[in-house]
Amino acid sequence: MARFAFIVAAFALTTACDTWLGENEAPPLPGERISVLAHERQLAPEIDPASDRILLPPPSVNSDWPQPGGYANHAMHHIAVGDVLRKAWSSDTGDGADDDKRVVASPIVAAGRIFAMDAESVVTAFDAQSGQRLWQTDLTPEEEEDEGHFGGGITHAGNLVYVTTGFAQVIALDVSNGAVVWQRSMESPMRAAPTERGRRLFVVTVNNVIHALDASGGASLWTHTGIAETASLLGGGSPAVDEGVVVVPFSSGELVALRVANGRVLWTDTLTSPRQARLVTALAHIRGRPIIDRGRVFAMGVGNMMVSIELRSGRRIWEREIGGLENPWVVGDFLYAITSDAKVIALSRDDGRIHWVTPLGRFEDEEDRKDPITWSGPILASDRLIVAGSHGEALAVSPYTGRILGRMRLPNGVSVPPIAAERSVFFLTDDAELIAYR
Repeated sequence: MARFAFIVAAFALTTACDTWLGENEAPPLPGERISVLAHERQLAPEIDPASDRILLPPPSVNSDWPQPGGYANHAMHHIAVGDVLRKAWSSDTGDGADDDKRVVASPIVAAGRIFAMDAESVVTAFDAQSGQRLWQTDLTPEEEEDEGHFGGGITHAGNLVYVTTGFAQVIALDVSNGAVVWQRSMESPMRAAPTERGRRLFVVTVNNVIHALDASGGASLWTHTGIAETASLLGGGSPAVDEGVVVVPFSSGELVALRVANGRVLWTDTLTSPRQARLVTALAHIRGRPIIDRGRVFAMGVGNMMVSIELRSGRRIWEREIGGLENPWVVGDFLYAITSDAKVIALSRDDGRIHWVTPLGRFEDEEDRKDPITWSGPILASDRLIVAGSHGEALAVSPYTGRILGRMRLPNGVSVPPIAAERSVFFLTDDAELIAYR
């Protein structure tokens, strides 16, 4: 806040000087003017599509989407859904977003059920085929009922649904009826969902501490403290776990790989470009989930940096000055991502070169640049990338060419990525309506 106040004061002083001292009527200096701001750099294709075509593995059916990002490694590849999607059902999950709270938790699907959390930390289970409500559990402590807050997220493993909350609690619920099985208080709230793997639960708090908990009872196994950060964005990325390694994204821009067994540090990295690091107001938050896929880690942060890292050694294989709020999507030899300036891009998994770039739209009113749009996704389902916007529209984009294949109006804006399971695509809107397309 102090840095922000200083910038505002400096801007006000500069404006005042222009007013009081008069305008400089001297002609501008000759020469071409080139923006040095990171977000004004333009992305462009770097590969000839005629000589290097995008080829993807065929889609496969997944019955579950048990954790945010799909599975613990967040690599879902190519999901099979219907060729033509139509609305199958919609259900109300509870309270939606307003000035004091937001819907930040992605829904999950497991064992024929879909679970969602509303803006008031109420978790609801529905039948995934019909949308019928099965149970509902309010996790707001009695002493906190009138306080505005932002929730964490939900994940599933075995017979339990694990929930992190903005009230600094980790809670395990019985899948069958929503009853609390165990509950643990943490030293700080959580904005991201936990990740479960091998009966361990990995939880990241807003003060950049990761806790490894025993999933059966919540006992602490080990902790690791990252670099402190006073400023961050709403929401956060869940850790990725695979091959005995947990990769943790922090709001400081720090990416840390730890051994699952004991929390020992394997390597650390920072996702901030040199250009972005020189900006006083820049944020470095890694809000999207990292991905572990075939021995590599893929991650993208708000600090204008996207990387491919060797999982075991921490060696950077490639890096690109590309930033975004969401995690990339990996499939075959390719990556897809939504950038900070509202473009969806396709990159080579091997070297990070760009195949195509498609603008999605940055404002509802493009002419006056009003009402900015936030995009979530993408997910790859049956040869189309699906993205959803905060203005209430979902797009289908060709993963091969970047061409927009279709548009669909939603009843409200969407801030969390869509998910896909049981040949269906599910959206959770900002007013807490859960919608299934099949």
